[in-house]
Formats: sequence, C-alpha cells, structure tokens
Amino acid sequence: MIIYNVTCNIPETIETEWVHWMKHEHIPEVIATEKFTGFKMLKLLTNVEDNEGVNYAIQYYCHSIEDYNDYSENFGPALKAKTYAKYGDKVLAFRTLLEEV
Repeated sequence: MIIYNVTCNIPETIETEWVHWMKHEHIPEVIATEKFTGFKMLKLLTNVEDNEGVNYAIQYYCHSIEDYNDYSENFGPALKAKTYAKYGDKVLAFRTLLEEV
C-alpha cells in the first residue's frame, strides 16, 4: 500500500473553517479521482517549538505507485491550485509519499 501524506500548518484563526472545507469539499474531491481507496485526517497533538498555528496530517491510501503517479500528474496540480486560490500562503503544506512494509 502507498500512503500519500499531506501535513498542513493552519493559523488558529481559520482552523474551524479549513477543517470544514477539507472534510466537505477538498477530501471528497481527492477521493472522487478514484485513485485512493480511503483516507484519514489527523490532528497533530505534539507541540513543536517555534511553530505557530495547528498542524494536521491527511493520509490518502492507494494500491500502487501507478495510482499515485496518475493522481499526481492528472489531478494533483488542479487541486493544489484550487487550494492556493482559496487560502494562498495561509496554509503551508508538506507532502511525503510512504510505502507500507
């Protein structure tokens, strides 16, 4: 299994609105690509020194690297652009790709 992990840093002032948008708009759009079999949205509880805001990790699961590559090439850029158009630099995202062993 391949896990596409997106860790986001959100200002506390937009946290509630962002979480609602993620759950009701963005994540459903990602899942609608049919490249992922499921997801989890997690809030980080560990405090990081010099870190402002709150952090979330969204993990999307897919069967193969080919499914991820198809998402990354054909769907990811438009969804990233849509997120940037809505939030600009307010939301910082760090993306990693993991493989279950």
